Amino acid sequence: MTHQVKFTKMHGTGNDYIYVNTMLYPLANPEELAVKWSAPHTGIGSDGLVLIGPSDIADFSMHIYNADGSEAMMCGNASRCIGKYVYEKGLTKKKTITLETLSGIKELQLTVKRKKVTLVTVDMGAPTIGEIALELEAGGKQYIGTIISMGNPHLVIFVENIAKVNLSEIGPLLEHHPLFPHRTNIEFAQVITEEEIRMKVWERGSGITQACGTGACATAVAAIVNGKSGRLTNIIMDGGILSIRWDNESNHVYMTGEAIKVFDGTISL
Repeated sequence: MTHQVKFTKMHGTGNDYIYVNTMLYPLANPEELAVKWSAPHTGIGSDGLVLIGPSDIADFSMHIYNADGSEAMMCGNASRCIGKYVYEKGLTKKKTITLETLSGIKELQLTVKRKKVTLVTVDMGAPTIGEIALELEAGGKQYIGTIISMGNPHLVIFVENIAKVNLSEIGPLLEHHPLFPHRTNIEFAQVITEEEIRMKVWERGSGITQACGTGACATAVAAIVNGKSGRLTNIIMDGGILSIRWDNESNHVYMTGEAIKVFDGTISL
């Protein structure tokens, strides 16, 4: 028997996912569907599948499956899109929403104009700072990176000229480097000013993407601990700009950016 599932395609700074309200459309095999639906030519096309569900400890829950079917712990861009989704779909009237993720509960602050969510600020929590100057070799070249966790692992590498980085070649080598048995996300970053950083990302399980919210946060934190920027930074990615603030008192990282609905659709199981 064929079942019809309604979905919404959304993106945050170009980081695009398929969103399904599992309170209406429960999915038994999200890992397989993420691979099938994310395919750019034979499926819907996306960086992965995001499931919105109920929660006993927050307003809603979020589960993310990358384009390769692996489950992600956290995604800042997806979190912002969920804030827009649940408000504009009438699932809540709150402008402050709590979201249960595999990385803990995240708080979303919605900016609403004319009943539409224009910006979402996510409290991404406190970063975990690992080795600041990790030396490693990949593809016959030496790199120095900073290890940051935003609930998921990141390796941030600062370069003089980001245009010279062959991300499609070096990204998978670093993601699967022996130093990272569980793989890691890779960010290459070029400091433009103390308030602006250009970043490109290779996401664990998805490859090159237009943007990564946790990656933008990790890059901002890495820039601060390396003395390259202040506590408020605009991270410029292929898909757009995110404003990242690392609060000195709370130690929490706050990410602000747009969430864009692309279209609604229906697909058969």
